[in-house]
Amino acid sequence: MKAKGKRMKRSAQAAAILTGTFVMAFAFYHINFQNHLSEGGFVGISLLGEYAFGLSPALTILLLDIPFMLLFALKKGWKNMGPAVLAAGSFTVFYAGIEHFSTLNFDLHGQLWLAALLSGILTGIGGGLVLRCGGATGGDDCAAIWLHEKTGLKIGTVFILMDASVLLVSLFYLPLAETLYTVAAVCIGGKVITWMVEPQILRHGLVSITRILIPSKRHGHVAPEVKGLNRV
Repeated sequence: MKAKGKRMKRSAQAAAILTGTFVMAFAFYHINFQNHLSEGGFVGISLLGEYAFGLSPALTILLLDIPFMLLFALKKGWKNMGPAVLAAGSFTVFYAGIEHFSTLNFDLHGQLWLAALLSGILTGIGGGLVLRCGGATGGDDCAAIWLHEKTGLKIGTVFILMDASVLLVSLFYLPLAETLYTVAAVCIGGKVITWMVEPQILRHGLVSITRILIPSKRHGHVAPEVKGLNRV
């Protein structure tokens, strides 16, 4: 029974990782690339490579991932690399497949705010799924996890800081407006990742809001958070 339970757990983990990497690959190609937004991390570098030199992001990401994932394996141990290898490999395969075979076109050039919002939400959900299952979508994720553990910073904050350096380079290849919308997308994605990886943060926030907005069943009782707000 224990062996069966472990297999089911691993299958569920693999399914979540595959779902997360597919969502990320779908968003990066259909939202970011098609609307000339960049991205942070190795994905952002690979998109810049495509904009500037016509290089396939799937190949660029793989070449960037390998050395960093090897270093991560040396620190964490090879036994822990299964989810990370699955995530990185499936993301590369999904992106390459979507790039070559997808006929969908999401033209949001006139509504880049919407593109930034969709990109942030979708990539945050995809990345959050992968990280919650112990995976990493690439070498930059491995570095982010390591920095998170060493510094104690929230994982979403680490991603935002790492992505900022790549976005600065984007200014040499993309207009300022598109770069700023990319910054917005990265910030949204970082927050979504934090909420998914550390769900108690979102839960506590919702509880506080609920206590303020929803009156108590006891007549005349005022939630503690509301006391002192009426100062008129």
